Amino acid sequence: MTGSAQRPLLFLDVDGPLIPFGATPRQRPDGYPTYRTGAAPGKPESNPLLSRIDPALGPGLTALGCDLVWATTWMDEANECIAPWLGLPELPVVAWPEPAYDDELDRRDGLHWKTRPLVDRAEGRTFVWVDDEITAADRAWVAAHHPGPALLHRVDPAQGLTDADFAALDAWLRANR
Repeated sequence: MTGSAQRPLLFLDVDGPLIPFGATPRQRPDGYPTYRTGAAPGKPESNPLLSRIDPALGPGLTALGCDLVWATTWMDEANECIAPWLGLPELPVVAWPEPAYDDELDRRDGLHWKTRPLVDRAEGRTFVWVDDEITAADRAWVAAHHPGPALLHRVDPAQGLTDADFAALDAWLRANR
């Protein structure tokens, strides 16, 4: 079988990986850089943090050769505001389930609330999850419950996605295709 059914999934969070935040004035004395793009006129005014998203991240994400999926609480707003800013088409969005009993157990065990739903959504496919809140507990749970290759890549939220992150993602994907 060929085509997108064989491509890895890339579950993408917004806050942290795309919109950096939380740096101290010592880390970023001049503040965060801001960007402009003609792809989404007027959108930065609706959310001033959008201008922190480097539009060059869109082509970088596309070049990874994955099926991109929004894995964010932005939900459909990611397609309305962020996809045009990055020059991306409308992407599928993970529909988060209502909180359940497992969520309380997961919190106690240090598991992120996104972990189970993303493994369910992957349905055994190779996947990458890019987020700023991934922990060792998430990695261990995915290793024990997901039958295919998976990379849980934590991004420093103060930096957002960097060239080093893209290099790590690309290297892992090349090794796991």
